[in-house]
Amino acid sequence: MNANQQRLVSLGIEIPEIILPGNIDLQKWAVIACDQFTQDRDYWEKVKSTVDDAPSTLNLIFPEVFLPDGGKELRITGIHQTMERYLNGGIFTAPRRGCVYLERDTPFQKRRRGLVAAVDLEQYNWAPAARPLIRSTEGTVAERLPPRMDIRRGAPLETPHILLLIDDDTDSLLPALGERAKKTPPVYQTGLMLDSGKVSGWFLDAKDDLAFLAAQLEELSRRALTRYLPAGVAANADAGTDEKPFLFAVGDGNHSLATARGIWEEYKKSCGEVSGLPEHPCRYALVEIENIYDPAIRFEPIHRVVFGMDFDEVLSLLAELPDFSSCPLTDRAELVRLLGETAAGTRMGIAAGSRYALIETSAPGLATVSLQPLLDRCLESASHSGGRRDESLSIDYIHGEEELFRLAAVPGRRAVGILLPPVQKAGLFETVARSGPLPRKSFSMGEAVEKRFYLECRKLF
Repeated sequence: MNANQQRLVSLGIEIPEIILPGNIDLQKWAVIACDQFTQDRDYWEKVKSTVDDAPSTLNLIFPEVFLPDGGKELRITGIHQTMERYLNGGIFTAPRRGCVYLERDTPFQKRRRGLVAAVDLEQYNWAPAARPLIRSTEGTVAERLPPRMDIRRGAPLETPHILLLIDDDTDSLLPALGERAKKTPPVYQTGLMLDSGKVSGWFLDAKDDLAFLAAQLEELSRRALTRYLPAGVAANADAGTDEKPFLFAVGDGNHSLATARGIWEEYKKSCGEVSGLPEHPCRYALVEIENIYDPAIRFEPIHRVVFGMDFDEVLSLLAELPDFSSCPLTDRAELVRLLGETAAGTRMGIAAGSRYALIETSAPGLATVSLQPLLDRCLESASHSGGRRDESLSIDYIHGEEELFRLAAVPGRRAVGILLPPVQKAGLFETVARSGPLPRKSFSMGEAVEKRFYLECRKLF
């Protein structure tokens, strides 16, 4: 391990061996993250139709829309077999050690910058009280991990949709890496299916470039020690502390990163008593690093749809919020406009069919801080009630207001959309450092079609 690699390792970064597809149709290869369009089977049928029988990451993932279907074990076996077939069938070019600098255009934003690298799972912990180098920004639902772990366990390779954020308020690191990387031709360049924009990537593996990356991350790490540590600890940071700087925040794919950590813990246990930590590819996870202050990154709310309740029942449930008030509306555009306005308290909207209402409450902070515990209690109560709602009541998390309104207006379906207000990205690091992870599904980095597309791969076993 050279000096630059050692510096990066201390910052939680491993320079991975990346494998890329060779001479195939990349527009059919790259597929959106598996946790998108979870209520839209039509979207995934269009993906299948687009891919047809071409090599594709669609065959390496388990879209969550299909999780309720039967045959999970058979499907996972097929995923692992396809991974082996692709690895042995000339789909990939030779592995290359380095990072990938990329630029993504979406239907809404241009040139969102990122860096694909691997992170050390020993430097990450999703527990709410943990304060590691890599921290969760939202709550992790342990019950959601087993299906994902079944897929990763024994998988010969991984392809990432995890996005980590850095707090670079000058927005200098990634643009500078772009200038360095783009001195050579891109290693991939493709449009993305279903009108999702385009993406280009350049390898970054020169010694000077990795030294520059290490130096810039070291500077961000030093700044984090004074920005995010308790005052007494920060004042003595130069004298040495066991506290970890808050360098990376999980912006997307929190459950996928938690899954990778879970499989790593299983591997460590399987090794028994060893001297030090075992070195193995599953100790690391492939991610894309982005800057929270990139102008092309927008924070969007993740809305809720409650299935198995009607408009008045949800209105009655939300009435438990402090200083609750509601205003009926007849126009959804008016509801969206009012949610975007600055208000003294917290606003939400509800929609079912052609009925709309604006909700206001004095509950502080993000809407999810007060809303999610209320929804969780409702689900918990229903699961023990022995009544009508035991099987029908459920909640899903929806990216994009158009999708929310669509689901809340399906004829004959008891479904109510809860529309949440815009989310500000400034202050995210400070909030998480001070109070720990936000409630799960508090924000989204852009609309659903802006999510990461699987493209790069890395061997796991």
